Amino acid sequence: MPDPLSDGPDAGRPDAPPGRGALRWQEPGITLPRPPTVAEARARDKARRTREAAQKLAEVQAEKAEERRRTRKKVLMGSAVVAGIAAVVAVGYAVIDRDDDVEATCVQQGSNVVAPEEYCERGTPSSGGTFIYAGSPYQYYYGGQNRGIGTVATGGSLELPRGTTARTSSGTRISKSDGSGSVSRSPSVSRGGFGSSSSGSSGS
Repeated sequence: MPDPLSDGPDAGRPDAPPGRGALRWQEPGITLPRPPTVAEARARDKARRTREAAQKLAEVQAEKAEERRRTRKKVLMGSAVVAGIAAVVAVGYAVIDRDDDVEATCVQQGSNVVAPEEYCERGTPSSGGTFIYAGSPYQYYYGGQNRGIGTVATGGSLELPRGTTARTSSGTRISKSDGSGSVSRSPSVSRGGFGSSSSGSSGS
């Protein structure tokens, strides 16, 4: 019985369309690839965007790692535990000469961004050497260097070593009493809003 798929008036013609179930031979350099479907195109585009995002993230992480490496070369890193906060704050330590006064700079707690001196001097004393001014916490940063208000203080410490005296830009002297753990300030500092002047101190 003749095969209807292989026999017929067009059978044997090279340009005849293949019958149902017939195989198409692909010749290198001649056969063209099938265009991708909409779903395939979307999947390829999504994969491309994912690769680009991963590459960008890797570049950003590499830049941050390089920046941290450069910073570690310039300062000796340390850490200090702030009372009442269950976290370790990484801070830089500078070599402090205990025979001389060190510079005390008022900074915003948690960021070490330099703030106006009055924020610490007029702030309400709180625990952990903190002063509350206009609802925000500030504290002194000892030693190190900075470029003025709004910049980040580096190379110093949030802890004043016992027996060391620090001095603010306004001339206020700060010291930590041995055994008591408190930070004392002199001369008298005017307390804004309290209507009186008194020697200030705060917890360690």
